[in-house]
Amino acid sequence: MKSLRIGPRRVGDGNPCFIIAEAGSNHDGKLPRALKLIDVAADAGADAVKFQVFRARTLYPNTEVRPAYLRRLGVKKTIYRVIEDMEMPFEWIPKLHAHCRKRGILFLATPFDEECADKLDRFMPAYKIASYEMTHIPLLEHIARRRKPIILSTGGADLGEIDRVVRRLKGAPLCLMQCTARYPAPDDAMNLLTIPAMKRRYGVPVGLSDHSLDSNTAPVSATALGSNLLEKHFTLSRRLKGPDHSYAIEPEELKRLVRAVRSAEAMLGDGRKAPHPVEADLREYRRGVFSISPIPQGAKFSRENVAVLRRGGKPETDLRPEHFSWLLSRRAKRALDPHRLLRMQDVID
Repeated sequence: MKSLRIGPRRVGDGNPCFIIAEAGSNHDGKLPRALKLIDVAADAGADAVKFQVFRARTLYPNTEVRPAYLRRLGVKKTIYRVIEDMEMPFEWIPKLHAHCRKRGILFLATPFDEECADKLDRFMPAYKIASYEMTHIPLLEHIARRRKPIILSTGGADLGEIDRVVRRLKGAPLCLMQCTARYPAPDDAMNLLTIPAMKRRYGVPVGLSDHSLDSNTAPVSATALGSNLLEKHFTLSRRLKGPDHSYAIEPEELKRLVRAVRSAEAMLGDGRKAPHPVEADLREYRRGVFSISPIPQGAKFSRENVAVLRRGGKPETDLRPEHFSWLLSRRAKRALDPHRLLRMQDVID
């Protein structure tokens, strides 16, 4: 599988999962809140914090469309007005980037049109593309010409659609993200096994853009399946108004998510079965063959005078438990005291 670099980080198998804290539009049009979201992501230990940069006029026609998920949230505005209210001013971009640099976290954003992509380009090491835009080939090809990594979410897509996009982007550094385009996504719709399947099919880093409500289950499960990236929406508080707050996780949950993913990575190890240094004591407490009563020289070994017991910290000898049946047909080469850990040199062969 091809790995790639996003800023200072190498992304792909054999590297830590690249964790993106998705701030999206949860700044609600307030720059101080956007800066605070960066602080939260940095404090949690995420690798990158990601915003969304769009303009209503390039997303939707200005009609009376009111999506069902907004109605469920009690939002009465049209989708056009909601998007218009959430637009990030372009003049914020250098300020957010500068604050990310100050806090030691990468700045990323999802552009939804060519103008937004151009405004973001000099400030980002990679582009994130939303699931809704994965068939927007003019935008993808415009971004691909920048020769920067593209992180492409695949929510709502089938393999044929992904195949076509991957072919169109051939030559561009690419990561794919399994995503269930439902907000929030139910557990039985997550389909995490597509992560290793897409890695095998496309030979590129694959991750999870997680819209489930739980802060740990999907991220840890995805990590165990070899996810190279992880994206999760977060907010300062789910009590805030706005379309994306209700299914986002809060600051303490984001911290727990990062810790859980890093713990899962540590637990996975390298796949090679061998004793770990922390197990050294256990190995010294494995069993050996002991005398359990005095054994005169030349006496026959029997179940009455020898037994297989734990060594209690004594080093292993060349007479091991697997030799016990063989030993019972042999005799003692020398007189043996009770509670002695036996060696081959104690036996007449």
